[in-house]
Amino acid sequence: MDLLIPALPQGATIALIAPAGPPRPETLPRVPALLEAHRFKAKLMPGVAGPSPLSYLAADDATRLADLHAAFADPAVDAVMCLRGGYGCARLLDRIDTTLLRRHPKLLVGFSDISSLIGLFDHLGLPSLHAPMPSANLLDPGSEADARGLFGLLRRGLRRGECLQAAQAGAAAPHALDRPGRARGRLIGGNLAVFTALLGTPWAPRAEGAILFLEDVGEAPYRVDRLLAQLRLAGVLDAAAGFVLGGFTGAEEPADAVLADYLGELGKPVLAGWPSGHQVPNLALPMGLVVELDVAGRVLRYL
Repeated sequence: MDLLIPALPQGATIALIAPAGPPRPETLPRVPALLEAHRFKAKLMPGVAGPSPLSYLAADDATRLADLHAAFADPAVDAVMCLRGGYGCARLLDRIDTTLLRRHPKLLVGFSDISSLIGLFDHLGLPSLHAPMPSANLLDPGSEADARGLFGLLRRGLRRGECLQAAQAGAAAPHALDRPGRARGRLIGGNLAVFTALLGTPWAPRAEGAILFLEDVGEAPYRVDRLLAQLRLAGVLDAAAGFVLGGFTGAEEPADAVLADYLGELGKPVLAGWPSGHQVPNLALPMGLVVELDVAGRVLRYL
């Protein structure tokens, strides 16, 4: 079977960048040991600890951009992992050297605000990995299974025909928001707010015939409504072939009713309760690749 994502060799070097918000300082000394425990080497890029002129950024734009470029250009680096999300990737999009990324294709790992970069990679035809990050949740107690899953995927790669099952992370039961059916398409998306913010830019992934994965955190139902309304008005919901819904966590009220209102009457497959997002479990999810969505089996099969 063809490898859609190549396996990283034992002892491979993973560069750690902070293209968005500042990592929690107490996590940085623990990152090398985390990677070494899973038979990888860590290379912390120099700008991950700032300083920054803005408290919500890990460093100034030039430093964060330089770290990203250097990580991909370095022949000793085998993959690039983001330390955390927060906010900041959108500030870099129009300055990223896409020729460099194409010349040195490496797997990008991250989620949340990293959805901007996942969108860029999709635009370039490169896969990425929507997955937990060391300074977001990967080092937190209870995330050990997420770490094993992520690093296991990096070690073995991803083969054509391989399936990801919700049951792998204990989400085997049907969800009230599920809508039956099967669909095939390129898997796009990520964080709902970040994905929606890409609309109207050159980095918005093409939604025609795609499987759209969405998750979010701390968004009240009316805010989820506003974001979904924008996707509907932009034609994204009509263009997509099917939907995968991850966690919508951290809000005082659940967003299930508004998600059902927008997606339930489209007549398209919806697989809800997928175990990825701002939560534990946070199952690593390869993006930018063609999948078959099977709601009944709660499975994504990579084609």
